[in-house]
Amino acid sequence: MRQEGYRVLGPTRADKAILYDDLSSEADLPIGWTDQQEGGTYRLLRRGDQALFGYIVGPHSWKKFLHEPDLKFCLAQRGSNGFQMERVEAGSLPPLAFVGVHSCDLHAISIQDRVFLDEKYPDLAYRARRQDNFIVAANCGHACSTCFCVSMGTGPKASSGFDLALTEVIEGDRHYFVVEVGTERGGAILDKIEHQQAQKEEKEAAGRAVARAVSEVGRVMDTTDIKDLLYRNYENPRWEEVASRCLSCGNCTMACPTCFCTTVVDATSLDRRKAERKRRWDSCFTMDFSYIHGGSIRASDRSRYRQWMVHKLAAWIDQFGTSGCVGCGRCITWCPVGIDITEEVKAIRDSEGKKEGKTPLSRKG
Repeated sequence: MRQEGYRVLGPTRADKAILYDDLSSEADLPIGWTDQQEGGTYRLLRRGDQALFGYIVGPHSWKKFLHEPDLKFCLAQRGSNGFQMERVEAGSLPPLAFVGVHSCDLHAISIQDRVFLDEKYPDLAYRARRQDNFIVAANCGHACSTCFCVSMGTGPKASSGFDLALTEVIEGDRHYFVVEVGTERGGAILDKIEHQQAQKEEKEAAGRAVARAVSEVGRVMDTTDIKDLLYRNYENPRWEEVASRCLSCGNCTMACPTCFCTTVVDATSLDRRKAERKRRWDSCFTMDFSYIHGGSIRASDRSRYRQWMVHKLAAWIDQFGTSGCVGCGRCITWCPVGIDITEEVKAIRDSEGKKEGKTPLSRKG
């Protein structure tokens, strides 16, 4: 892919996490490493094999390459005749190749496409970076306790949106990949690599790997009628309860692969000869984000958490025709106090059952 002119990006081990960055060779992949996750907890662990894609998800997502966290818009420089304005255009960028994209993140990219590639109001910077992406998906062979992609219909097996999809199989002394071709371009790249037709038993082994991931998914979210459920529970006391724990740190929005809130900042050099305007990632959890003349319209933790969750799971459907959640579990893992979005949905749903006098079902075990 590098020979074809792509900038190749994929998972690598850095800062005690699995991060996405430039890859120069197979050695840059997190070979033999996996990640263990729980609410407010993330750690890397050694695997007992040499799997290349044996991890789940790290704190970063692919949006940092498509929807940049810090994007310069324009620059003004003082000259002899006053300030000269210069708009910073996306310019000519090498096409990006993403290697090791899990199914939940494929869905996240698709969701951001709906947001930023709208025919009326496209985001030109996003469009320039999204153009001609080559995507190599990696079907999950394992899941962690914070995953709930099965509930959201987003994984663990990639179904679309890729050029090539890999399923890594390690059984006995055999270590290989079963490859699914998604596009003609993907087939052309595969033709440049030594490969052979997958046999029935190899396809079955790939199926077992994905089935194992399904069995390991640690959380469930009941999405039945979820939009109307949240719309009719704006004043549910559960919002106050979760707000008493929420730190309004914004970690959930920064780690989320679909959140897209931004702010615009201006900065001037100390000698006042240069000024620039940038767009930066922001969060609906910050006080300033909802500030208008006279103050913030979401001054409480309660209102900010409710805004995030209702927008993610309900209003997003009205705006973009899809949920804004892909079940990756990052918001649970990277919340310092371990707030669990699946738990919050269940609590609100259960509270309605109590109002109606229904007895919650229980089971022994």
